[in-house]
Amino acid sequence: HTVGPMRAAAVFAEELKDSGALDKVASLRVDLYGSLAATGQGHGTMTAILLGLEGFHPEKILPDEVEERLAAIAESGKLQLAGSVQLPYGVQDMVLRPLTILPRHTNGMTFTVSDAAGEVLHTATFFSVGGGFIVREGEEDAALKELDESKKELPLPFRTAAELLGRCQSKGLSIGEIMFVNERASRSEEEIRAGLLHIYSVMEGCVETSLKREGLLPGGLKVRRRAPDWHERLLKESRDHDPGYRDPKYWQEWVNLIALAVNEENASGGRVVTAPTNGAAGIIPAVLYYALHFAPGMDVATQADRDDVVVKFLLTAAAVGVLYKEQASISGAEVGCQGEVGSASSMAAAGLAEVMGGTPQQVENAAEIAMEHNLGLTCDPIGGLVQIPCIERNAIAAAKAINAAKMALWGDGTHRVSLDEVIVTMRETGKDMSSKYKETAMGGLAVNVVEC
Repeated sequence: HTVGPMRAAAVFAEELKDSGALDKVASLRVDLYGSLAATGQGHGTMTAILLGLEGFHPEKILPDEVEERLAAIAESGKLQLAGSVQLPYGVQDMVLRPLTILPRHTNGMTFTVSDAAGEVLHTATFFSVGGGFIVREGEEDAALKELDESKKELPLPFRTAAELLGRCQSKGLSIGEIMFVNERASRSEEEIRAGLLHIYSVMEGCVETSLKREGLLPGGLKVRRRAPDWHERLLKESRDHDPGYRDPKYWQEWVNLIALAVNEENASGGRVVTAPTNGAAGIIPAVLYYALHFAPGMDVATQADRDDVVVKFLLTAAAVGVLYKEQASISGAEVGCQGEVGSASSMAAAGLAEVMGGTPQQVENAAEIAMEHNLGLTCDPIGGLVQIPCIERNAIAAAKAINAAKMALWGDGTHRVSLDEVIVTMRETGKDMSSKYKETAMGGLAVNVVEC
């Protein structure tokens, strides 16, 4: 609802600039469909699109730039299309069509620019399919073909958990190592490590920023930020110890804190890592924090040790994320929150089981347990805001991930239900789920709780 629309708008702006028709643009129209229209206001969809139309990409723009540009657009009533053509346009000018669902995906958007005579210069429809990924209308088959071609170039491709486990067995590698081999097909080992460590540094920065914010979250629900107070309370128990001391008896509170902090930052429109989505962004950082500070038997005495844990954890989590993208969906608007928080919990459980020494079978079991107990999870944000129940849900799902990993590690990897079966079940459950419970703010808590 945020990263994908911004990326789509930026792609449209770049195409317009490359076409040579930018100077002829006299008017702009943006149509939002389905879930983007129904809950876009609360998700920051509209403001993200404005930034994209100015040429900004989500992974490059910094929070200060976001605030600066949005303030300028709001004050002047004008945006800089592709960074150069000034047009009178703002959030209020977007056309919302919440009851119109385009065939490809409920998160659809159409951009159209015309000249002074009303002739269309350029138009394009995109779908935001979750996790910041976008697909262009009419190019779905081409995108699939390109994806298939890219897989052929991988040394150890996999689409299912069964294939992934087969690769592990035949090569004698862990799940994270399989992912590392595939990543090496397109970048060096140094680039892989640096990229993954950068991702974690952004997660850490997100928490640090969130802990400095106080008061109420924006949006009108009057939700109080809890992370700063919780952090201060937790630090009191370490006043007689080293500042870096973390009392093991408070591990659950620290995990809750990290998850809440990340998602309070997300609710503030801050910078988070889509892992796998913005709404589920707090789970992997919280579970990785547990691995680095509380997991029994972990050796993280040096920074090099910590870096190794981060790299191994994220590679494994990403491998499981691939399975959800391949076989189901990570879009709450498509399959409900089971696709967002459920997938994130599953990914985090796998990452934790791997760094705690689990076999590939135990890692797969951890991922399966975490998702199995998120099946059917609805997406019904009150007011369309990613606050209630989303923020607390990240903390609960992080705890589920940790428990799933522990349960799997106490077993020998054999289990009755496979991860593939659970993923397919999640997909089918999402198809059967009423649209009221798939990020439309038309059912569940969204209608049963009075917003004011």
